[in-house]
Amino acid sequence: MAKRSGRSARWDGHREAHAIAGNLGRDLRATRRRRRLTQAQLGDRVGLSQTQISAFEAGEGATTSLETWIAIGIALGRPVAIGFSRDVVAPLSDAGHLAAQELVTRLATGAGWRVAFERPDDPRAPAGSTDLALERDDAIALVEIWNRIDDLGAGVRSSDRKRATDARGARSVWLFVDTAANRAIARRFPAILRARFPGSSLGWVAALTGPQAPPERPGLAWIDLRAARLRPMRLGPSGLDRRHAAVVT
Repeated sequence: MAKRSGRSARWDGHREAHAIAGNLGRDLRATRRRRRLTQAQLGDRVGLSQTQISAFEAGEGATTSLETWIAIGIALGRPVAIGFSRDVVAPLSDAGHLAAQELVTRLATGAGWRVAFERPDDPRAPAGSTDLALERDDAIALVEIWNRIDDLGAGVRSSDRKRATDARGARSVWLFVDTAANRAIARRFPAILRARFPGSSLGWVAALTGPQAPPERPGLAWIDLRAARLRPMRLGPSGLDRRHAAVVT
């Protein structure tokens, strides 16, 4: 299998090189004529014969050295630019957040929600957006996903503005990606989180993944990317209930 793959790449490379040589040749001829140079004059500038320049212009420069093509470009005042194309498998800068959004979108869609990705808070002035806006016959839910919370107060104020902008009585839920940093926040500020998100975490998980109607009050839940599921967040009186804390290694 590896040999066939290698031969295929070599053949594709052969075809692509000849296609590129054809494009370079046509561009070479047009540029040389605009510069009012003969093939012989250009050849003299780069140490090549008139016959060689003619062959390049005819698209026969696929096996010519890179150094030669660069020299021709310099002689014409049009330096050759060489580089790999954009890496199609390069990771996106927000890949971690997208993974969480992708999981929640799949789960919510399976539960009958219509999902809007990064929906503008106000279509008339789209300065901000909600991670996922869910709509179903029984409710509208604004879902904010947190890989890491850097400013809890600012996040709460932003959620309040988004709910106020939505005139249809949208409900709100925060989903924490299950990480050591987020668990530390839950352990450190349980009273604040309980006061701000009094809705049933179990109820929210059931609503996002099944037919149940979502709680009316804002809630919290965990996103477990490894297990590809949502899990209730249970806050004990002095922090995160360790019986339900996620284990991430």
